[in-house]
Amino acid sequence: MTMAIWLTENSKIIVQGITGSEGMKHSRRMLASGAAVVGGVNARKAGQTVDFDGKALTVYGTVAEAMAETGADVSVVFVPPKFTKDAVVEAIDAGIPLCVVITEGIPVHDTAYFWAYAESKGNKTRIIGPNCPGIASPGASNAGIIPADITTPGRIGLVSKSGTLTYQMMYELRDFGFSTCVGIGGDPIIGTTHIDALRAFQDDPDTDAIVMIGEIGGDAEERAAAFIEQNVTKPVVGYVAGFTAPEGKTMGHAGAIVSGSAGTAQAKKEALEKVGVRVGKTPSETARLMRDIMKNL
Repeated sequence: MTMAIWLTENSKIIVQGITGSEGMKHSRRMLASGAAVVGGVNARKAGQTVDFDGKALTVYGTVAEAMAETGADVSVVFVPPKFTKDAVVEAIDAGIPLCVVITEGIPVHDTAYFWAYAESKGNKTRIIGPNCPGIASPGASNAGIIPADITTPGRIGLVSKSGTLTYQMMYELRDFGFSTCVGIGGDPIIGTTHIDALRAFQDDPDTDAIVMIGEIGGDAEERAAAFIEQNVTKPVVGYVAGFTAPEGKTMGHAGAIVSGSAGTAQAKKEALEKVGVRVGKTPSETARLMRDIMKNL
C-alpha cells in the first residue's frame, strides 16, 4: 500500500551532481534509508561508476540517458548554483516527473527562468525547491537531505518553508507519523507551493490531517488560507516562523522580507485562524495542537 504524495516506494531516483561532495554524501544517506537511488548524472564523468558501500551506481551523461537506462522518475539536484538552471532545464527537457532542487543561493532570475520553462513545457515536471530539504515519505522513499530516521510512517501530511522546522515537527509527531513531508524552500520564487501540497494532501486518501509551516515575508500563507477556506476539508494546523522578528529587517531566507503589516507573523496567523486553522505560537505548541486532532480523529 503506497501512502504518499509525489514520492512513493516505487519512485526511482537519480542524482544530478552525484560525484560532488554533497551529492555523494546524501546519495549514501538516501540509499541507507532504503530509497531506490538508481544512478547519477554528470556530463564530464559519464560512464564512470560510484561505489556506495558495495552498491555501484552508474554516472550518465544526461538526465534523458539516465531515465532511459534506469526508468528513473525523480531527480535530486545537488549542482552548484551557477549550473543549477541548466541542470533543471535538462531535467525538464527529459520529461522527468519530479525534480527536487536542493541547491541554495540560486539567482532568483534563474529560478524564475526554469519555473517558467517548466510551465511552457506543459508542467510535466514538478519542481520542489530550490533551497529546500526535499521530500520524504517515511518508510517508502526519501529524496533530498531530510533525515530518514527521525519519524515514522503515519497519516499526517507536512508542508514547510523551513528545513529545520520540518525536522523538528517530524520528530515531535513521530509517534503519529507522516504520509509525506514536503520542504518547499524559502526563496521568493519556488516551484511547488503550500497550495500545491495542500491540494495533494486533501486528495490523498492516506493523509488525515495537515501541518503547514510558513514564515514571515511575502503572502504565501495568506494565499494558502484562502485556498484552505475554499478547498480543504481535512484539519490543518499551522505555525508561522518569525513572531519575534523586528519589522522592516530582512531575515534569514531570501523570501522573508516584511513590508507593513502584510507578511508579518501576526497577519499570517490571523489569516489562517480566520479560516479555521489552529496556529501554534511555537513549533512544540503546533505539534500539541496536531496531537489533539489526531487523538480525536
